[in-house]
Amino acid sequence: MSMKSMQEPTFLILTALAAEAQHGYGIMADVLRMSGERVRLRAGTLYAALDRLEGEGLVEADREEVVDGRARRYYRLTSHGEARLVAEAERMRGNADAAAARLRARLRPALAAALGAAVLLAPGASRPVSAGRAG
Repeated sequence: MSMKSMQEPTFLILTALAAEAQHGYGIMADVLRMSGERVRLRAGTLYAALDRLEGEGLVEADREEVVDGRARRYYRLTSHGEARLVAEAERMRGNADAAAARLRARLRPALAAALGAAVLLAPGASRPVSAGRAG
């Protein structure tokens, strides 16, 4: 049975927690940095996601500290969360590998035409082979 793919914010939250336990602001900053500033989580969105992830057993509260009179809760990845993150990373890697392979196949003839010769580097070959003599 295959699992449903994760939304990017969920993937990034779990990835942020894979390194170490973090509090909400730390998670938001880490997600922003990892995503190249494409994913900007608001506090309400983050805490709703953390509640959902906690309910699914993917994250859990690690500890609380009081900083400037305010409670700061730290979250950590559970072993179940780690397994889901590994599975999602592998799923994404497989998709990326498939896309890269198809793009290489598509670009090989275009590159040969651009170079003015039908010289291709066959997959696994250590040197270029002539298009008419591949094999």
